Amino acid sequence: MQTKVKDLTIWITGASSGLGEALSVAFAKKGATIILSGRDKDKLEAVKKRCKKSNKHIVVPFDISNAAQTEQAYQTAKSQAGKIDWLINNAGVSQRSLIMDTTEEVERQIMEIDYFAQTRLTRLVLPDMISQGGGKIVMVSSVAGLLGTQYRGAYSAAKAAIHMWANSLRAELHDQGIAVATVFPGFIQTNISINALTGDGSAQGTMDEATNKGLTASAFAKQVSQALIKGEEYIIAAGTKEKMAATINRVSPPRLYKLIRKSQVK
Repeated sequence: MQTKVKDLTIWITGASSGLGEALSVAFAKKGATIILSGRDKDKLEAVKKRCKKSNKHIVVPFDISNAAQTEQAYQTAKSQAGKIDWLINNAGVSQRSLIMDTTEEVERQIMEIDYFAQTRLTRLVLPDMISQGGGKIVMVSSVAGLLGTQYRGAYSAAKAAIHMWANSLRAELHDQGIAVATVFPGFIQTNISINALTGDGSAQGTMDEATNKGLTASAFAKQVSQALIKGEEYIIAAGTKEKMAATINRVSPPRLYKLIRKSQVK
């Protein structure tokens, strides 16, 4: 039986732009109440205005890497919304630097945002979900979390870690009504490469060619929202090349990495 989306309250992090913005608009169009979070309140308010029936949605700005702000945001979201049915952990940062050029501090920063911040917020939300009889946790990983490529060492590691953590969560809490889904985006037309961290922690500041030629954010959101409503647990939302790479990786990892070594993936 498909979920009645109009009855859902969905908390989406990283909602001020890119994938989070597109998912917020897509689910609002289907009738859900959206809690929009990110660091920039003004951008979140602008996204809220794009959402159907904008007055019903809630803006809760906070820095997800800050534990105290995360706790306060959870309390605010719960008090204003009354319930949280789904949590879509979409906030994150990418990377564009070779491993030998990347400092440990930058690797820790990526892991903090893309892994620890996600698990922290999820643990806050879960007790209420369990007590209300169930809910859904969605982790936005990456195709890079399924296969490692150049310039994304720490990012791939963090996205693989959140994928495995989600698998364990699914196994542990299935009997308590908690559904867990993991989304693996490929190249999507967002600012992810512009904001990606380089080896010294500065933003790359430019758009990758592959990202610029990827799926539109709206196409991504349409595909992912439909899959989540159907109850799918592993969702690869990507172009043909990324999906093919994921398939080859399952069949023959050595063959895939021969292709990756010859490719220009930045």
